[in-house]
Amino acid sequence: MPGSVHVDLLRAGRIPDPFVGDEELAVQWVAERDWEYRVSFDVDPAFLENDRVFLVCDGLDTLADVGFNQHVLGHTDNMFRQYRWDVTPWAQAGRNEAHVRFASTVRYILERQQEEPLVGPTQAIPGGSHVRKAPSHFGWDWGPQLPPIGIWRPMRLEVYSVARLADVHVRQRHAEQEVTLNVRVDLERWRSADLTVVLQVVSPKGVRRATSVVVEGEEDVTALSLTIPDPELWWPNGYGEQPLYEVTVLVQQEGRELDRGTWHIGLRTLSLRQESDSYGTSFTFVVNGVPIFAKGANWIPADSFPTRITDAHLEHLIRSAAAANMTMLRVWGGGLYEDERFYALCDRYGILVWQDFVFACSVYPTDDAFFENVRQEAIQNIKRLRHHPSLALWCGNNEMEWGWVDWGWAQRMDPRYKEAYDRMFHHLLPQLCATYDPDRPYWPSSPSSGVPFEDPNSVRAGDTHNWEVWHGNYPFEHYRNHPSRFVSEFGFQSLPPMETIKAFAAPEDWNMTSYIMEHHQRNGEGNGKIVTYMTKYFRLPKDFPSLVYLSQILQAEAMRFGVEYWRRNQACTSGTLYWQLNDCWPVVSWSSIDYFGRWKALHYVARRFYAPLLLSAVLKPREPQSPYLAQSWCGVRVDLSLTSDYTETWQGLVRWSLEDVNGKVLADDELHVSVDPLSTTHVSTLDLTQWINRDNERRVVLVYELLKDAEVLSRGVLPFVPDKHLELAAPECAATVSQVPDGFEIEISAKTLARYVQLSLDGWAGDFGQFSDNYFDIPAGRSHRVSLRLEEPWGVDAIAAALRIRSLRDSYV
Repeated sequence: MPGSVHVDLLRAGRIPDPFVGDEELAVQWVAERDWEYRVSFDVDPAFLENDRVFLVCDGLDTLADVGFNQHVLGHTDNMFRQYRWDVTPWAQAGRNEAHVRFASTVRYILERQQEEPLVGPTQAIPGGSHVRKAPSHFGWDWGPQLPPIGIWRPMRLEVYSVARLADVHVRQRHAEQEVTLNVRVDLERWRSADLTVVLQVVSPKGVRRATSVVVEGEEDVTALSLTIPDPELWWPNGYGEQPLYEVTVLVQQEGRELDRGTWHIGLRTLSLRQESDSYGTSFTFVVNGVPIFAKGANWIPADSFPTRITDAHLEHLIRSAAAANMTMLRVWGGGLYEDERFYALCDRYGILVWQDFVFACSVYPTDDAFFENVRQEAIQNIKRLRHHPSLALWCGNNEMEWGWVDWGWAQRMDPRYKEAYDRMFHHLLPQLCATYDPDRPYWPSSPSSGVPFEDPNSVRAGDTHNWEVWHGNYPFEHYRNHPSRFVSEFGFQSLPPMETIKAFAAPEDWNMTSYIMEHHQRNGEGNGKIVTYMTKYFRLPKDFPSLVYLSQILQAEAMRFGVEYWRRNQACTSGTLYWQLNDCWPVVSWSSIDYFGRWKALHYVARRFYAPLLLSAVLKPREPQSPYLAQSWCGVRVDLSLTSDYTETWQGLVRWSLEDVNGKVLADDELHVSVDPLSTTHVSTLDLTQWINRDNERRVVLVYELLKDAEVLSRGVLPFVPDKHLELAAPECAATVSQVPDGFEIEISAKTLARYVQLSLDGWAGDFGQFSDNYFDIPAGRSHRVSLRLEEPWGVDAIAAALRIRSLRDSYV
């Protein structure tokens, strides 16, 4: 254990892999049945000399009856709660047995839905909100209908004598050159005795400090304080280091240790700044006094079956987020409260966490038992996660306030459901956060303006979900009409890499409208939408691998349009979290990293548009010279802007060149630039009218570069027509591979303009982020250097022979 019925049956060869083809349909019976786990184990007699023996279940999914040595312990109905039973009377030396009988959640919700119909997502098995289980387990517009069932988190026996640590809450008070830790300790006792509670703190450099207090008789609450001089502060990724202090609390009786707990904390202050300004009301996270532009994505469960998420895969995803210069992940409310590994990795990599409570896109029950169940769930998870420095915000739910205001729920549902919503998200949950985690902000819903039921998707206050692009079929340029305060969802789909498609689809299914490709698309007509958008920006591809490549370029361009705009306007906007970072199965989706961990084009492009310094170029709208001649030629102007996340003034050089696809330069210049900390500066407006006309506009591009001390930090290419109209010549890309101390370096050159250059290795398992850059542009006559890190024993000759280079022109010629 932990164990999941689907995974255990798959491991035993009793069911097909539900992620391959349409085998998902062949295993629906698993979630419709009841199941029982029995666990036998031996107990040493010395184990039973303690005062108490507890059976502890950290996570049971979901409706279960639990027994121990033929005694019924209780019933569970919440996969997010820890359950603890005192089994002292029944524990015995030698063989013991625990059993867990699971009832089908699918049968349960369908029965309850008949009795009490509740609104929910259309792609899911109806009625999921009747049970406290991950909503997306029942299906979503990116996930399968494969609700797992089983012991999904550890199950164990715990023993104690005299007393145990029931709760420890560490709070920080920051002052000049010192931080004081104020620690409240709650004990659970079984005997009256004088106890010593010890607080130990070890700094990142190994400096140990300690203090202690005596807790007399039957007292069960105490407090300790310890001051840390010259503290090492914890910072988000890119703003500083992430030092962690080890905090240990021990309970002792006459020198004998009774219990201990250890936590790793980061010393930092955090607030959510909401102040009136010319744009409305700000929504800015402030860490250690520094306003942070939140650069990141939304997080969904990393597997439909969470018991098989490995440490290595989880770290790969968080490390990849940090590698793309992200500072925040939003743990979406249709998934899970993640386990300790996730938050510990975010602590280590400097990724702030926006944590939704687990409610999404649905109407929920109103009865007292449901509210009490949620109350216990919230208290446990607040206490479990509050010590993590990465945890930045508690948010009530996903899109439910929006549903009540704009989706017609108020007209469809009895008023008591809206009253219950108000009681849950504007009273119960904020009160629990204020009681058990008063040092973090609470936000009622996403999106929300912060005022109950008042314009929840406002661009003037709070956070917004911008889905006009994709769901609304608007062009990418539409993002520039929405200067939101904080964009917590926006996205665009693409296909996963070919190596992933091969894992679920046979060659005869490699077609956008094939049955299998549509089975692995859960957003209705999503595959057709990708093709429709593709025709707006690119030529039709020549084959299926080219379509896969173009779909990823299309997705990356959509996100670039939005992020570059919002970062340029950081005086208004304070964060962008695109939908979504990852997948839970191999699927066509909005992710930038697929189910197996392979990077799509978006993740490489995100590394560039989330870089601390962002040089962006925008073609200003062309005004017709005459209202009667709408197609007449007019001025061509480009705005260059430089955005900085640095906390100090940055100075450098901007170099631009107007040139044709063959490298002939029509005009160029160099501009010295200085940008203030945490701001955007307008570099220049280039009037290029005299060099561009209807005869050459399809062969001319603007190349713009950012330099520091003669080193090119970034490069961009701006065409003056859609890519589908560019008249590209064969770029004749060539590569030179050399070995360097920590891997390999590849220098790629192009004789003519090469757009969206993709590197891969023939016979390779796929790109898991081993290239330092990919899907980049190479202007004519220039080169681009990329480093490559491989765990496999590759040599220079092998890489040179296996290297494959694709560019935009290859997708249609």
